Amino acid sequence: MGLTFAEKLLAAKAGEARVRPGQIIEASPDVAMSHDNAGLVITQFKRIGVDRVWDPSKIVIPLDHRVPAESTKTANAHKMIREFVKAQGITAFYDVREGVCHQVMVEKAHVLPGALALGTDSHTTSYGCVAAFGTGIGATEMAAVWATGKLWLRVPESIRVDAAGGFPDMVYPKDLILYLVGRLGVEGANYCSVEFHGPAVAAMGIPGRFTLCNLAMEMGAKNAVVPYDRVTGDFLNGIGAGHGTAFLPDGDAEYVRKEICDVSRLAPQVACPHSVDNVRPVEEVAGKKIDQVVLGSCTNGRIEDLEVAAAIISGKRIHPDVRMLVVPASRTILLEAMKCGAIQKLVEAGAVLVNPGCGPCLGAHEGILGDGEVCLASTNRNFKGRMGSRTSEVYLASPATVAASALTGKITDPRRVG
Repeated sequence: MGLTFAEKLLAAKAGEARVRPGQIIEASPDVAMSHDNAGLVITQFKRIGVDRVWDPSKIVIPLDHRVPAESTKTANAHKMIREFVKAQGITAFYDVREGVCHQVMVEKAHVLPGALALGTDSHTTSYGCVAAFGTGIGATEMAAVWATGKLWLRVPESIRVDAAGGFPDMVYPKDLILYLVGRLGVEGANYCSVEFHGPAVAAMGIPGRFTLCNLAMEMGAKNAVVPYDRVTGDFLNGIGAGHGTAFLPDGDAEYVRKEICDVSRLAPQVACPHSVDNVRPVEEVAGKKIDQVVLGSCTNGRIEDLEVAAAIISGKRIHPDVRMLVVPASRTILLEAMKCGAIQKLVEAGAVLVNPGCGPCLGAHEGILGDGEVCLASTNRNFKGRMGSRTSEVYLASPATVAASALTGKITDPRRVG
């Protein structure tokens, strides 16, 4: 029997010829990422009693969750992190200006194909967009990684998703992954490696693949991946990065589950409160009044997402009862969106530009919802209280659906907006 992507990669990281699902291995990560919660990691690291981190060149720390600092407590935590990275010689430190950790990790080439990337953030699964094994761990686990350069992992079973056909107008990768999360459920891929295959994925750029791998976490995935192909290589060439190692699944690899989806039959999807798997076609929730829309986050804050929204909104006005917040995923994306005119179109229509970072998605500042308010967002979670008041509601959709809805003041099918 052949091997899956995860089995091949984890065998290599463990120094084994072959590993099997369920096996516990000790692996050596290629990169370890922490964001603002690096403060917690530092506290735990100091308790271990080790003076120096195992390899400062393999640690990346972008500040992105509460930036700029919204409180004295956060400001002091950021101050501690800045002092720590200087003392330890950690050069891959990105202060409040740079953007969301996952976007920064990919666009700055800190994670490459075949890498085992650990992060103290659940959406570290995003790195599968460049054919890496990305997975989230806790602060205490990360402290141990900083001290030893090792971590034990259980080899996951694998799920294969094949996406056939071509996307219809106004239907995007976000709609595909929302549909899959709704179909499999929030525990449908628990501790599994999810591989995305098929013509629809092969035709997808890195931004769409990023969205798939990012939201795969919401069905419980340990990691998610689009195996290395020409698109991966072209992207890496474009940012001047190396190509790493391509771990391709064997044709006779064993999967615990296989899913087939024809995207040509897919309609825009919306995840309704208060669970990401509460997914319905947009037609079933169209007309729901909204107070706020959010365009951005590590799920859908890339230049392609901003351009889709700008094309829909250009020359129009955002509904007077709607607050539209635009949060580019990184400073690089913000600059690009300024150059191509997408930001100008959105701001002229009435949108509010927020600095690159996690922003409203985190629910700590910048766009918190009041009691009973309703938000439609291109983000990745809609749990009760996720974006503020526990009596508020968050719906999730693609940038196109978000933009169309911003114009009408209610959840709207983007195919119905001229």
